Amino acid sequence: MTKEHDVLCQAVRQAGQEVLKQSREGFQIYRKADSSPVTSADLAANDILHHVLTTAFPDDAWLSEESPDTPGRLSRPRVWIVDPIDGTKYFIKGLPQYSISVALADHAQPVLGVIYNPATDELFSAIHGHGARLNGKPIPATDRISGRLSILVNPTRLGSNELKPFTGNAHLHPMGSIAYSLALVAAGHADGTVNFDLLHEWDVVAGWLLVNEAGGTTTDSHGNVIVYNQTNPLVRGIFAARHGMRQPFETLIAQCTTSPFSPVEGEG
Repeated sequence: MTKEHDVLCQAVRQAGQEVLKQSREGFQIYRKADSSPVTSADLAANDILHHVLTTAFPDDAWLSEESPDTPGRLSRPRVWIVDPIDGTKYFIKGLPQYSISVALADHAQPVLGVIYNPATDELFSAIHGHGARLNGKPIPATDRISGRLSILVNPTRLGSNELKPFTGNAHLHPMGSIAYSLALVAAGHADGTVNFDLLHEWDVVAGWLLVNEAGGTTTDSHGNVIVYNQTNPLVRGIFAARHGMRQPFETLIAQCTTSPFSPVEGEG
């Protein structure tokens, strides 16, 4: 997996440079069929990642937010799952709350994941069974608990009914990219993240691996294990807690939601 890791890190940095270039020099904004925005930077990053990864690993399948999906990926053991820019709305606004998120899944399980925020030059990476890293350095485990939990949430959902019960029990901090949120949780910069939205595999797969490799806990918002490279690549929200915070996070979820939260293996 070392070759895949090195090629992927080079690819996301190359894509990140193009994203930053367009952020400085200007980019085009288009609308998808569902009216969500996509920019020329999203598409350029997708092209770079696709070219580099499929050239290096031609037998692997491809699943990306910005590429047409094909059923052929379901018959291949390995698939690259890609979000060229997670948090496009925040990229458009010039806010550093976006990221490039790429993972390699083998037989439905993530084995390699990288999340890169070009605006902050933070590159988070994880290989299954080998821990998580930030800019090449191992992420240290910490059991620090300091009062109310610090939880990252979708800014547009701060006033939602799902999140209202959390306001008296935790500090809620808006973060535009769920992938970047998961990376920050893995690195111990937040205690957890809560998201009840209907997401896609490319939003969470790299972050799922990062959190678990850093000793944390991750499920969908119904407490279920997430399986990847599904026919319909949807994910029913996500809950994630950093290393050492499983019990406080479970208690918070029990207080604030009726979701039957039950963490998967991975807590250190």
